Amino acid sequence: MRWPWILLLALALAVDAFVVALGIGLARGRLSPRQEFRIAFHFGLFQFMMPILGWAAGRSMAAVIQAFDHWVAFALLAFVGGRMVIEGAARREAKSSRAKDATRGVELILLSVATSLDALAAGLSFAALGMRVLGPALLIGGVAMALSYAGARSGPNLGRALGRGTEIFGGIVLIGIGVKILLEHL
Repeated sequence: MRWPWILLLALALAVDAFVVALGIGLARGRLSPRQEFRIAFHFGLFQFMMPILGWAAGRSMAAVIQAFDHWVAFALLAFVGGRMVIEGAARREAKSSRAKDATRGVELILLSVATSLDALAAGLSFAALGMRVLGPALLIGGVAMALSYAGARSGPNLGRALGRGTEIFGGIVLIGIGVKILLEHL
């Protein structure tokens, strides 16, 4: 596979990470530079690691992983998104302006895994094609990091434009991404 195709693959793989980062920014309303960095770093790191893990697993595991990766991504995104919707609804009733911080802890790890499962499948395909993986994995991780940062940066601005209820909207976006992943694989 040539580098222009790998770049297109990296962009396609990073779209979910961008949208999830955008959703986090929408939900939080305002992110510190540290939170923006954490989102971008984690999403980029997981997008870098997953192709390597997929490549290492090789062709013998491809059918097993592909059989359920979409269900795992859906469950993780639905779980985090559902919590955001529930907490957003509770906050609207209580008129609280603080959203759950999905830029740290278990939620950030769950989102990082959920947005990078497709990169695991890409790594499996690299192994099947007999490709080296380090260069493509670096490009995939770098593109995901850049797009995640852009999403985290622009989410709060979009949230201010949308007004109240952005945490609920962000949660719905995450659930929607999970449904999209699930439908694409069924």
